[in-house]
Amino acid sequence: MTTNRLGVLISGRGSNMRSIVAACERGEVPAEVALVVSNRASAPGIAWAREHGLATAVLSHRDSPSREAHDRAVVAALREAGVQWVCLAGYMRLLSPAFVESYPERILNIHPSLLPAFPGLDAQRQAWEYGVRVSGCTVHLVDAELDHGPIVVQRTVPVLDSDDADTLAARILEQEHRAYPEALRRLLTEPWTLSGRRVVFSSAGQ
Repeated sequence: MTTNRLGVLISGRGSNMRSIVAACERGEVPAEVALVVSNRASAPGIAWAREHGLATAVLSHRDSPSREAHDRAVVAALREAGVQWVCLAGYMRLLSPAFVESYPERILNIHPSLLPAFPGLDAQRQAWEYGVRVSGCTVHLVDAELDHGPIVVQRTVPVLDSDDADTLAARILEQEHRAYPEALRRLLTEPWTLSGRRVVFSSAGQ
């Protein structure tokens, strides 16, 4: 089976990156993490990646004159590493249109809500404060708008009466660690097409 080369972009702990790496190592996802990129040298996730022998690059946005210039540097690093798919995993930067166009329909993001509800920052607290009874997470293809692209996988999490924003976020994170590998596995192993905003898998029974 062909091994796909992934580039994972992080800004912090990189817990979703770790779940992707683990799924690849277990053979659940036919891919390898070819490069981990962070815009923050202090990100715990970049230290973890180095300790585990992964290729890494720190490209601080503060060293670039513009968002576009920074994105060009990131894309150049990804291409040099032979990356075919880009996974945003807690990457706290909005991609420029040129970046998105560099990997059309090959950039994934994970968001801790059931999009289109509660886009943007602190989605778990938004959901808890709004009083929804069900929340969850979404893996979607990235387009030029924030938390907007076609949805690949969603996982639901009940909002308990005993929850606060932190406990809800922790349970959503558990599902994120399942959803991201599931989305990658399906995109890389099953035939799929885009029909408008819908990702349509053509496998029998799906």
